[in-house]
Amino acid sequence: MSPARTAALTVAAMLAFAANSLLCRIALRDTHIDAASFTAIRLASGALMLWLVVRVRGGLVGPHGNWPSALALFAYAAAFSYAYLTLPAAAGALLLFGAVQATMIGYGLWRGERLDVVQWAGLTLAGGGLVGLLLPGLAAPPAGGAALMIASGIAWGVYSLRGRGAGNATSVTAGNFIRALPFAAVLGLAMLPRADLDAAGVAYAIASGALASGLGYAIWYSALPGLRATSAATVQLSVPVIAALGAAVFLDEAITLRLALASAAVLGGIALVIARRGVGK
Repeated sequence: MSPARTAALTVAAMLAFAANSLLCRIALRDTHIDAASFTAIRLASGALMLWLVVRVRGGLVGPHGNWPSALALFAYAAAFSYAYLTLPAAAGALLLFGAVQATMIGYGLWRGERLDVVQWAGLTLAGGGLVGLLLPGLAAPPAGGAALMIASGIAWGVYSLRGRGAGNATSVTAGNFIRALPFAAVLGLAMLPRADLDAAGVAYAIASGALASGLGYAIWYSALPGLRATSAATVQLSVPVIAALGAAVFLDEAITLRLALASAAVLGGIALVIARRGVGK
């Protein structure tokens, strides 16, 4: 794959990932769709898109994926939707990213991975940024929404860890999306008395599932072979930044000083941890 193609695919994937936060927030803020319905439609449309991608490439979906990973995927998607009932898009994207990275770094430490002084400093800086964002105050994100988004990030971190070395990533992800549908159906049935739909909300949910999630993951997995592991991790630092800029432009969200400082601390700290992993490799 040429460097230009890799770069184009990577940019498209990062835009898609950031768009998930924007689409979910605008749907739950500005339309009548409820969080459970958004989750179910997002997962169903994502499953359909990934199934189509795999079929077009001549692959099979059925044997791939597993139920524990599907449950983690569903937990991520459901907590993500309910968090955005109250969270601004930019703060939500930062909390999600921070929780994902904290989960994966924590797993590495638990498995015996050692960090050097610079990495520990980066981890401390990132942790301080998250604490600073969540401290009580007028600019603090809602506590309930923040807790749900952190839970969503942990679930996605678990899903990502389980997916390492699982073979064809697109086929595996398609299988897990399909397996997540029964969990989404149970949530939908449990919340049926509060269900509410409108055309705009459904359209945003389909866009989130089919384009930002399904097609976004397929594009990202196509770009990964052209990226070094360190580069693949580092480029994802752009997602919360893109989401914040998109939220300012499309959702009229203010980029507060607290959010800006927290973002610099979290993303800068994680960048130090990731960059040092590539030293000498």
